[in-house]
Amino acid sequence: MFVRSYMTVDPIYVSPDDNFHQAMHALRKNKVRHLPVLERGRLVGIVVEKDLLSNQPSPATTLSLYEIYSLLETLRIRQIMSRPVYTVEGDCPLEEAARIMVKHKISCLPVMEGEKLVGIITETDIFRALVEVLGGAAEGTRFVLRVPDKVGELALISDRIAEAGGNILAITTAKAKQGGYGIVMIKETGAKKESLLKLGEGTDVEILDIRHTSQYEPRLFE
Repeated sequence: MFVRSYMTVDPIYVSPDDNFHQAMHALRKNKVRHLPVLERGRLVGIVVEKDLLSNQPSPATTLSLYEIYSLLETLRIRQIMSRPVYTVEGDCPLEEAARIMVKHKISCLPVMEGEKLVGIITETDIFRALVEVLGGAAEGTRFVLRVPDKVGELALISDRIAEAGGNILAITTAKAKQGGYGIVMIKETGAKKESLLKLGEGTDVEILDIRHTSQYEPRLFE
Protein backbone atom coordinates (compact mmCIF):
# COMPACT_ATOMS: atom_id res chain seq x y z
CA MET A 1 0.00 0.00 0.00
CA PHE A 2 1.54 3.22 -1.18
CA VAL A 3 0.60 6.87 -0.91
CA ARG A 4 -0.06 7.14 -4.65
CA SER A 5 -2.99 4.72 -4.35
CA TYR A 6 -4.85 6.87 -1.82
CA MET A 7 -3.78 10.46 -2.49
CA THR A 8 -5.90 13.12 -4.17
CA VAL A 9 -4.29 13.84 -7.53
CA ASP A 10 -3.71 17.45 -8.66
CA PRO A 11 -5.02 19.04 -5.46
CA ILE A 12 -6.62 22.47 -5.25
CA TYR A 13 -4.03 25.07 -4.23
CA VAL A 14 -3.72 28.78 -3.53
CA SER A 15 -1.10 31.47 -4.00
CA PRO A 16 0.65 33.20 -1.09
CA ASP A 17 -0.80 36.47 -2.41
CA ASP A 18 -4.39 35.22 -2.33
CA ASN A 19 -6.45 36.66 0.50
CA PHE A 20 -8.53 35.07 3.26
CA HIS A 21 -11.77 35.16 1.27
CA GLN A 22 -10.24 33.51 -1.80
CA ALA A 23 -8.80 30.67 0.26
CA MET A 24 -12.03 30.14 2.20
CA HIS A 25 -13.97 30.11 -1.07
CA ALA A 26 -11.59 27.45 -2.46
CA LEU A 27 -12.15 25.30 0.64
CA ARG A 28 -15.93 25.60 0.56
CA LYS A 29 -16.36 25.21 -3.18
CA ASN A 30 -14.18 22.10 -3.41
CA LYS A 31 -15.16 20.63 -0.02
CA VAL A 32 -11.57 20.26 1.17
CA ARG A 33 -9.76 21.26 4.36
CA HIS A 34 -6.14 21.53 3.17
CA LEU A 35 -4.61 23.87 0.59
CA PRO A 36 -1.01 23.66 -0.61
CA VAL A 37 0.44 27.10 -1.31
CA LEU A 38 2.28 27.43 -4.62
CA GLU A 39 4.34 30.38 -5.84
CA ARG A 40 5.27 30.18 -9.52
CA GLY A 41 4.66 26.43 -9.40
CA ARG A 42 6.84 25.87 -6.35
CA LEU A 43 5.50 24.61 -3.03
CA VAL A 44 6.12 27.27 -0.38
CA GLY A 45 3.59 26.49 2.35
CA ILE A 46 0.40 24.81 3.47
CA VAL A 47 -2.79 26.30 4.88
CA VAL A 48 -5.56 24.30 6.52
CA GLU A 49 -9.11 25.21 7.43
CA LYS A 50 -8.35 25.70 11.13
CA ASP A 51 -5.62 28.23 10.21
CA LEU A 52 -8.19 30.34 8.41
CA LEU A 53 -10.84 30.01 11.10
CA SER A 54 -8.40 30.90 13.87
CA ASN A 55 -7.52 34.12 12.05
CA GLN A 56 -11.10 35.38 11.97
CA PRO A 57 -12.00 38.13 14.45
CA SER A 58 -13.58 36.95 17.69
CA PRO A 59 -17.41 36.94 17.80
CA ALA A 60 -17.03 39.42 20.67
CA THR A 61 -15.31 41.97 18.44
CA THR A 62 -16.71 45.50 18.27
CA LEU A 63 -15.83 45.75 14.58
CA SER A 64 -18.67 46.18 12.12
CA LEU A 65 -19.31 43.59 9.41
CA TYR A 66 -17.83 45.98 6.85
CA GLU A 67 -14.68 46.42 8.96
CA ILE A 68 -14.35 42.65 9.43
CA TYR A 69 -14.72 42.02 5.69
CA SER A 70 -12.15 44.72 4.87
CA LEU A 71 -9.72 43.31 7.44
CA LEU A 72 -9.95 39.79 6.02
CA GLU A 73 -9.64 41.17 2.50
CA THR A 74 -6.15 42.44 3.35
CA LEU A 75 -5.08 39.23 5.13
CA ARG A 76 -2.78 37.33 2.76
CA ILE A 77 -2.15 33.60 2.77
CA ARG A 78 1.59 34.15 3.23
CA GLN A 79 0.71 35.60 6.65
CA ILE A 80 -1.27 32.50 7.66
CA MET A 81 0.40 29.52 5.96
CA SER A 82 2.66 27.06 7.73
CA ARG A 83 6.20 26.40 6.60
CA PRO A 84 8.42 24.50 6.13
CA VAL A 85 6.17 21.79 4.74
CA TYR A 86 6.61 18.07 5.38
CA THR A 87 6.14 16.16 2.12
CA VAL A 88 6.37 12.62 0.77
CA GLU A 89 6.58 11.00 -2.65
CA GLY A 90 4.06 8.69 -4.29
CA ASP A 91 6.07 5.53 -3.54
CA CYS A 92 6.14 6.26 0.20
CA PRO A 93 4.55 3.32 2.11
CA LEU A 94 1.20 4.36 3.52
CA GLU A 95 2.15 3.39 7.07
CA GLU A 96 5.20 5.66 6.87
CA ALA A 97 3.03 8.58 5.77
CA ALA A 98 0.75 7.89 8.75
CA ARG A 99 3.76 7.70 11.10
CA ILE A 100 5.06 11.06 9.86
CA MET A 101 1.67 12.69 10.34
CA VAL A 102 1.38 11.31 13.89
CA LYS A 103 4.96 12.27 14.80
CA HIS A 104 4.63 15.86 13.62
CA LYS A 105 0.95 16.26 14.56
CA ILE A 106 -0.12 17.29 11.08
CA SER A 107 -3.25 16.35 9.14
CA CYS A 108 -1.90 16.14 5.59
CA LEU A 109 1.18 15.64 3.44
CA PRO A 110 1.67 17.14 -0.02
CA VAL A 111 2.94 14.50 -2.44
CA MET A 112 5.85 15.54 -4.62
CA GLU A 113 7.49 14.27 -7.77
CA GLY A 114 10.81 16.05 -7.70
CA GLU A 115 9.86 19.74 -7.31
CA LYS A 116 6.35 19.23 -8.70
CA LEU A 117 3.24 18.89 -6.54
CA VAL A 118 1.31 15.86 -7.81
CA GLY A 119 -1.08 15.10 -4.96
CA ILE A 120 -1.98 15.36 -1.32
CA ILE A 121 -2.74 12.69 1.27
CA THR A 122 -4.82 13.54 4.32
CA GLU A 123 -5.86 11.92 7.58
CA THR A 124 -9.18 11.06 5.93
CA ASP A 125 -7.32 9.08 3.26
CA ILE A 126 -5.43 7.22 6.00
CA PHE A 127 -8.73 6.36 7.71
CA ARG A 128 -10.13 5.12 4.39
CA ALA A 129 -7.13 2.83 3.96
CA LEU A 130 -7.52 1.60 7.56
CA VAL A 131 -11.14 0.67 6.86
CA GLU A 132 -9.98 -1.39 3.86
CA VAL A 133 -7.17 -3.09 5.79
CA LEU A 134 -9.53 -4.07 8.62
CA GLY A 135 -12.21 -5.26 6.20
CA GLY A 136 -14.65 -2.71 7.58
CA ALA A 137 -16.64 -2.44 4.36
CA ALA A 138 -17.30 -6.19 4.10
CA GLU A 139 -19.72 -8.41 5.97
CA GLY A 140 -18.25 -11.44 7.72
CA THR A 141 -17.13 -12.95 11.00
CA ARG A 142 -14.59 -10.97 12.99
CA PHE A 143 -12.57 -12.59 15.74
CA VAL A 144 -9.71 -11.51 17.94
CA LEU A 145 -7.04 -13.97 19.10
CA ARG A 146 -4.23 -13.90 21.64
CA VAL A 147 -1.46 -15.72 19.83
CA PRO A 148 1.99 -16.88 21.03
CA ASP A 149 4.73 -14.94 19.28
CA LYS A 150 6.21 -18.04 17.64
CA VAL A 151 7.03 -19.01 14.07
CA GLY A 152 4.19 -20.83 12.33
CA GLU A 153 1.34 -19.89 14.70
CA LEU A 154 -0.36 -17.52 12.25
CA ALA A 155 0.06 -20.01 9.39
CA LEU A 156 -1.62 -22.70 11.50
CA ILE A 157 -4.60 -20.44 12.18
CA SER A 158 -4.91 -19.55 8.49
CA ASP A 159 -4.83 -23.23 7.52
CA ARG A 160 -7.59 -24.04 10.00
CA ILE A 161 -9.77 -21.25 8.67
CA ALA A 162 -9.30 -22.59 5.13
CA GLU A 163 -10.12 -26.13 6.29
CA ALA A 164 -13.33 -24.78 7.84
CA GLY A 165 -14.32 -23.30 4.47
CA GLY A 166 -13.48 -19.74 5.39
CA ASN A 167 -12.02 -17.04 3.15
CA ILE A 168 -9.89 -14.44 4.96
CA LEU A 169 -10.99 -10.88 4.14
CA ALA A 170 -8.57 -9.08 6.45
CA ILE A 171 -5.89 -9.89 8.99
CA THR A 172 -3.98 -7.52 11.28
CA THR A 173 -1.62 -8.02 14.18
CA ALA A 174 -0.55 -5.96 17.18
CA LYS A 175 1.77 -6.54 20.11
CA ALA A 176 0.03 -7.35 23.38
CA LYS A 177 1.17 -5.84 26.67
CA GLN A 178 2.09 -9.30 27.93
CA GLY A 179 5.45 -10.44 26.62
CA GLY A 180 5.57 -13.33 24.21
CA TYR A 181 2.08 -12.84 22.77
CA GLY A 182 0.46 -10.82 20.02
CA ILE A 183 -3.11 -9.84 19.28
CA VAL A 184 -4.46 -10.95 15.90
CA MET A 185 -7.69 -9.70 14.36
CA ILE A 186 -9.08 -11.77 11.49
CA LYS A 187 -12.17 -11.14 9.42
CA GLU A 188 -13.43 -14.00 7.28
CA THR A 189 -16.50 -15.20 5.42
CA GLY A 190 -17.76 -18.69 4.66
CA ALA A 191 -16.79 -20.66 7.77
CA LYS A 192 -19.28 -21.76 10.41
CA LYS A 193 -18.96 -20.14 13.82
CA GLU A 194 -18.75 -23.56 15.48
CA SER A 195 -15.65 -24.35 13.42
CA LEU A 196 -14.06 -21.02 14.27
CA LEU A 197 -14.53 -21.66 17.98
CA LYS A 198 -12.20 -24.66 17.60
CA LEU A 199 -9.34 -22.68 16.04
CA GLY A 200 -7.23 -22.76 19.18
CA GLU A 201 -7.70 -26.43 20.05
CA GLY A 202 -4.39 -28.09 20.89
CA THR A 203 -2.53 -24.75 20.87
CA ASP A 204 -1.88 -21.81 23.20
CA VAL A 205 -4.11 -19.59 21.02
CA GLU A 206 -6.90 -17.90 23.01
CA ILE A 207 -10.06 -16.55 21.40
CA LEU A 208 -10.77 -13.16 22.99
CA ASP A 209 -13.80 -12.17 20.92
CA ILE A 210 -15.85 -13.49 18.01
CA ARG A 211 -18.84 -11.88 16.34
CA HIS A 212 -20.62 -11.56 13.02
CA THR A 213 -20.27 -8.07 11.63
CA SER A 214 -21.87 -5.98 8.94
CA GLN A 215 -21.70 -2.22 8.54
CA TYR A 216 -22.03 -0.75 12.03
CA GLU A 217 -24.73 1.86 12.44
CA PRO A 218 -23.80 4.69 14.80
CA ARG A 219 -26.18 5.98 17.45
CA LEU A 220 -27.27 9.57 17.04
CA PHE A 221 -27.86 11.88 20.00
CA GLU A 222 -29.74 15.09 19.48
